[in-house]
Amino acid sequence: MREVYQEQLGELADELASMSTMVGTAMERATKALLETDLELAEQVIEDDVQVDEARARAEEHAFGLLALQAPVAGDLRTVISTIHAAEDLERMGDLALHVAKTARRRHPNAVLPQDVQPYFAEMGRVAVKLAGRAGIVIRTQDVEAARGLEEDDDEMDDLHRHLFTVLMSPEWSYGVAAAVDVTLLGRFYERFADHAVSVARRVVFIVTGKMPTG
Repeated sequence: MREVYQEQLGELADELASMSTMVGTAMERATKALLETDLELAEQVIEDDVQVDEARARAEEHAFGLLALQAPVAGDLRTVISTIHAAEDLERMGDLALHVAKTARRRHPNAVLPQDVQPYFAEMGRVAVKLAGRAGIVIRTQDVEAARGLEEDDDEMDDLHRHLFTVLMSPEWSYGVAAAVDVTLLGRFYERFADHAVSVARRVVFIVTGKMPTG
């Protein structure tokens, strides 16, 4: 019975890792749609978001089923509860990719990003996808050191976000208020995506050590 339960916990981790892949792909495509004014790709991200929502629902149903049908010991209970929270973080990452895609669609056929800030978003997109991929690895391996390493990737995103604001606040900004608002919101979407990836990693650390890291 115990072996079956551990197998089910492993399946739950696989579901989360799959979600991490899905949201990483969503942000990669959303970034490409944003940078290349690709309406078809933006629409694909928007349509595919329901799959992330469904994956979260399945993971939660699986987790609650384990709670209801088994009598988990403290460590297992920690795993199941942390999984529920991690699924929420991953769904939110999918929502943030969705927001990027919707912004690209809303401004089409016009480009959303002024040329001056496009390199920042290309790099923020790269970091976001890397974070999602590493979160998936951490979920599968429960590697505490790798989980803590996501903090460094998040610092990279924060640095990009700060530099982006330097451009926005420059007296040389000549693209108007509407463009500044779009850039501000989009920058926030990427920053929050990274924050949620770090949150997932911290929950893995909590599963393994019983202590939740603080930022």
